Amino acid sequence: MTLNKNVNCEHCESRGKGIFCHLDSFSLSQIDENKVINTYKKGHTLFFQGNPPFGLYCVNKGKIKISKVGSDGKEFIIRIASSGDILGHRSLFSNEPYMANATILEEATICFIDKNFIYKAIKEKPNMALQLIQRLSKEMGTAESMVSSMSQKNVRERLAELILMLKKTYGIEEDGRTRINIKLTREELASMIGTVSETIIRFITEFKEEGMITQEGKIIYVLDEKKLLEFSGMQY
Repeated sequence: MTLNKNVNCEHCESRGKGIFCHLDSFSLSQIDENKVINTYKKGHTLFFQGNPPFGLYCVNKGKIKISKVGSDGKEFIIRIASSGDILGHRSLFSNEPYMANATILEEATICFIDKNFIYKAIKEKPNMALQLIQRLSKEMGTAESMVSSMSQKNVRERLAELILMLKKTYGIEEDGRTRINIKLTREELASMIGTVSETIIRFITEFKEEGMITQEGKIIYVLDEKKLLEFSGMQY
């Protein structure tokens, strides 16, 4: 972990994606005065399941894995956070311990804001409160969709849906195909849809043979989105 002092809220590249996007310059300068900025290496755990929250994390850049570990020791990945996302807010506002672990997937620069300042800011800045409500509502909708998919779809459909969701969030158009700009292991992909890595390998091979995707190392390229949609059963 490295202390970083070079991220200014008003000129932050991820500001438009975050909860502070509607605040004025003075309010943003107050946040600057009350935050700590750190850069974390891959593999670092930002917070642990069961620990108490002391503030709010705002992602400037990088990718963070949010996951739960069950009583059987198996990991289930809830989501992948990236630029503009906030972390720890559900536990902070419910005054409960963290319900998941947050682990750095790719080197990340993250701002931490103490809970006392956040509480004060929310009381004084209705726009911030509204942004938090919208963010929580969106995450609730995503969680409901995930539960529905896990209960109603087979593994092949869930994998096709996951690839489409990753494309939507991390896709970069490149020479007539879309590169999913995030490196996930087969184990991590399996964890996100509730299966095992051997099954992921089998279906990724099938998707390649069907001409829907190709792969270079851990990077997946989407070649045929329409066919993936048919496989997934999504209305996208």
